[in-house]
Amino acid sequence: MTYPKCGTTWTQEIVWTMLNNPNLDHPQALLPIMARSPYLDRDMLHRGSKKQLDEKHPFIVTFKSLCPGKNLEDGMMLQMSQATPQPRVIKSHLPFSLHHPNLLDKIKVIYVARNPKDVVVSYNHHSRLMYLHGYEGNFQDFVKYFVDDDLVYSPYWLHVKEAWDLRHHPNLLFVFFEDLKADYMGELRKFDKFLGTNLSEEQLRNVARHSTFKEMKSRNVATGVNKEEMSSMNQVVLKENGGFFRKGESGDWKGKLTPEQEAMVDKWTVEKMTSFGINFTYSV
Repeated sequence: MTYPKCGTTWTQEIVWTMLNNPNLDHPQALLPIMARSPYLDRDMLHRGSKKQLDEKHPFIVTFKSLCPGKNLEDGMMLQMSQATPQPRVIKSHLPFSLHHPNLLDKIKVIYVARNPKDVVVSYNHHSRLMYLHGYEGNFQDFVKYFVDDDLVYSPYWLHVKEAWDLRHHPNLLFVFFEDLKADYMGELRKFDKFLGTNLSEEQLRNVARHSTFKEMKSRNVATGVNKEEMSSMNQVVLKENGGFFRKGESGDWKGKLTPEQEAMVDKWTVEKMTSFGINFTYSV
């Protein structure tokens, strides 16, 4: 569970690989991640999309395999989430307040938070790139929408706060994107302990190697084969700024935000987030 562009796809691939493919021999490992790990709330975005998925898209093929005779209009990802064999790995961008109040009594949740300045840069790119979002405004307006809590899945600060307030629950692992980048193997060991997968060092190295940014980009983990990527992405944005996997770095906001935009996000961060214990200059 994360707000968009905080490391969700990366975390999905790590967790799915730990649970299902630590020896790198699972026959479905090359399917796009959302065919293996459904995105629970994607259906609400899909209904407003300018582009519809082709019948040969891996998501549609997987849906028909998992849910024979079911109607796509009743929610593709919702039904796939119900039908995916256990251990299930399900993605959601919804905050805790929009999930069942007993969620943590039933399942384990990994929540990833990220520096707001990197979030706004990455989310803007994603919103322009993906036809599911279809953002056509300028970057200045997008930053303003972000700090005004006026984007899909916003407010970011409240999204994080709801998870932060629950961080001591035994079924919640609160993770910082920056820590994953700084000490990948150390964070994987935390995942291993939390999930109870008890992987060997060799298996952990397998997971680490399989889920690097370079490896995931080369496999097109998010969307599947290239021709399907072509139908779901704005080609102008793709050519000018990159695809779904753009950089995957910490601090990429530098050089992207003007001093005025940086000051705007910093002021918002202090007002909204530092008050409950996170300032994103360090991890806790």
